[in-house]
Amino acid sequence: MKIEEELKVKKFTNDWQRATVNVLFTASWLGLVLEKRAAKKKITLQQFNALRILRGQLPEPTTNNLLRSRMISNTPDISRLVDRIVAKGLASRAKNRDDKRAVDLFITQKGLDLLEEMEDDMLLMDVLPSNINEKEAAKLSSLLDKFRGEIAENEK
Repeated sequence: MKIEEELKVKKFTNDWQRATVNVLFTASWLGLVLEKRAAKKKITLQQFNALRILRGQLPEPTTNNLLRSRMISNTPDISRLVDRIVAKGLASRAKNRDDKRAVDLFITQKGLDLLEEMEDDMLLMDVLPSNINEKEAAKLSSLLDKFRGEIAENEK
């Protein structure tokens, strides 16, 4: 469905305005879809993201700071997020050998199993391939990278 129909807008000022509104609307829509899917497994989208980062670091440990720096969305209270995934048995903590103040984080087998179970659903494999082909997905990703790169440079 076109963005004009979704928002019941007759006309945008120009294509740049339409693109901006479309990106914002789609990001919000996508976030809601993914939150609902994660909730079915009794975790949040941020917890899912944290588990993916922990898995990507294996066999190396992850610290809270590294986790915070790689999260997709801003997560001010990373300690509470970590507390929750540890309490669910999806991650574990260990003391850092080199820095007594630091804590090493590892994904548990339970966390790995949960990610494997959720992966296709969270990557929208039931939606994306039926709406856009792989070449279109690559082009969309490339355009979003280009768009974000310009904004990032101007906002530093």
